[in-house]
Amino acid sequence: MDWWGPKVLLWLILVAVSFFIPNGFFMFWGNYVSLIGASIFILLGLVLLVDFAHSWSETCLENWENSPTSSNFWQWVLLISTAVMYLFTFTMTGLLYAYFAGSDCTLNRFFISFNLALCVLITFLCVHPTVQEYNPRSGLAQAGMVAAYCTYLIVSAVSNHTHESQSCNPLRNGKGTQKTVVIMGGIFTFLAIAYSTTRAATQSRALVGKGKKDRVQLPEDDATGGHSELGYVTSQPSRHESPRYQALLAAVNAGAIPASALEEEDSDDDDEVLGETRDDERSGTRYNYSWFHVIFAIAAMYVAMLLTDWNIVSKRPITGPVEPNSDVYIGRSEVAMWMRVVSSWMCMLLYIWSLLAPALMPDRFGDL
Repeated sequence: MDWWGPKVLLWLILVAVSFFIPNGFFMFWGNYVSLIGASIFILLGLVLLVDFAHSWSETCLENWENSPTSSNFWQWVLLISTAVMYLFTFTMTGLLYAYFAGSDCTLNRFFISFNLALCVLITFLCVHPTVQEYNPRSGLAQAGMVAAYCTYLIVSAVSNHTHESQSCNPLRNGKGTQKTVVIMGGIFTFLAIAYSTTRAATQSRALVGKGKKDRVQLPEDDATGGHSELGYVTSQPSRHESPRYQALLAAVNAGAIPASALEEEDSDDDDEVLGETRDDERSGTRYNYSWFHVIFAIAAMYVAMLLTDWNIVSKRPITGPVEPNSDVYIGRSEVAMWMRVVSSWMCMLLYIWSLLAPALMPDRFGDL
């Protein structure tokens, strides 16, 4: 039973109770918990991004191999998409140097230059012969996506820099420019979140641990004669042998329910896909309930930080123009900037590790 009625009622009660929670709780939650959760979601997004990049490149290569010899459509799709990613990376890097790297913006120039160096490094590593030998799936398509994603994080970080100089952050007082960036970034972000949350939640087995889902191994029995193949269940039992069907049959024989109930049960069985069952609670779901909700929780934190432009709320005045006689003050935070910069560096390190791990430890990561 799904219990949707009590669930909806409980949700409405929680919504009503939220109006009575003191503002201090939300200030703490927004300034610390959501900030950390949003940064975790950024790191998780890299795993999904690399997964999408691998799937995209493999799909293009597979379609290219299966297409007629005279057709190079999928080859051009892969090449153009990779070129677009690198074009975005170097274009945004050039704009950062032009507008956010003034003579007195040492920290910004370090962020931009270090990110550019990392982008060049992963481009070199992904096509290195040793890496290709142990990890033939690596290529410029994946590196381009990672470079574009990390460059976007650096753009977001330096645009949140609270430097007093206008040359270090021209978007600081540009209201019209900020609105355009927020609208365009919001559209892209919600599309990305829709994919990321769904993909991460439904692929939780790959994120928290893999298991053998195709067959179930039973405890060994001496009666099997040592044949391990007999220790596996490779098919579902007949529907007519299930306890549910036997209970319905007994009820029909007793005259408690009409015989049409058995026909409805058989018709439901015909609608099922071979080898699968409709009742995911009985056969096992494809995702973990707890992990599913954790993914959506940190995604909600990420959305909240985006909608508030990573601002913080404080009872004390924050650097920059403030409203007089305000109960609380809203402003930008150096912590938010550093969280995104560090997240970008972590993304690069994770991708570099995914390239080097099969070569450094082939026995453990040889199947990546």
